[in-house]
Amino acid sequence: MKTIDLGIVEHGFKVGDVCSMIPPNITEDCFLSDGGEVIGFYIRDIRKHNPMLAKYVDIANAEFRSKRVPKATMSRSSAVNARREGGLGVEQYSTIIGSVPPKPHMRRAYPTRSSVHDVKTAEVFIKAMLIVCRESEELIKKLAPHIYEQQERIISENVPEEWRLGRLFTSSISNFNISASYHVDNANLKGCVNVIIAKREGSRGGNTTVPDYGATFGSFDNSMLVYPAWRNLHGVTPIVPTEPKGYRNTLVFYPLKAFRNE
Repeated sequence: MKTIDLGIVEHGFKVGDVCSMIPPNITEDCFLSDGGEVIGFYIRDIRKHNPMLAKYVDIANAEFRSKRVPKATMSRSSAVNARREGGLGVEQYSTIIGSVPPKPHMRRAYPTRSSVHDVKTAEVFIKAMLIVCRESEELIKKLAPHIYEQQERIISENVPEEWRLGRLFTSSISNFNISASYHVDNANLKGCVNVIIAKREGSRGGNTTVPDYGATFGSFDNSMLVYPAWRNLHGVTPIVPTEPKGYRNTLVFYPLKAFRNE
C-alpha cells in the first residue's frame, strides 16, 4: 500500500463544533504517516484483505440491527443536520460491549463489564464481535506489526486481563447513524489505535474527518480505519439516508486507560 504523509494544517475548529458535510479525500488503501512514523492505516474494502473478518462484520452488523441486541437510543443534533442536508432523518442508537469504565457521577465508582454480555439473545452478536476483534488484530499485525507490538505492550502493562477485549482493546461500541462533533478521545491509552469498521446502505456522509491533517476518510461499506484517536481533534460528518431504510453503522474497538494496573 502507498503511504500518505499527513502534514499539520491550520484550521479554526475546536472541541464541540459540529461537523459539516465534508467529502472524503482519502478513499484508497494507504498507510498514514506523521513525521515519518506510520501511525495507522486505511482500507477501503476489508474483503480484499481478510474475507473472514468481512464475514463476521456482516453477522455482527445484522445482529446489532435486530431486536435481539439491547441498545441505547438517542436524539442528537446530527439527526436534525441530516434533514437539513436533504436526508430523511435518522434513527440513532448504540451498544457497548467489553469493559465499561467507572463513572462516579453516575454512582458507579468501579469498572464493570457491559450488561449486554448477560443478555441471552445477544450471544451471537457478542461472539461475532469477538471474532471481528481478533481478525482486526491479525490484520494490524500483518500490515503494521510495529503498531500491533506497541499496543500489545501498552495493554499488557496497563490493563489487567479481566478488563481486556482481545489483545489490543478494552471495549467496543457499535454506532448506528451516529455522527459526532469535533472531539479528542482523551480517555484512550496514549500510544494506541482505535479500529473503526463501517457498514452502510442507502446513505451518504458519516466520514471521519481530522482537521489537523486536512484529512477526511471515506466511510464506505466494509471500510476500516486504524487510527490513534487520542492524538488529534476529529469528528464524524452528518449521515444522510438517501432511501427509507438507509443507514451507516460503525463497529469500533478502543483501549481505555480507566483499567490501569494498580
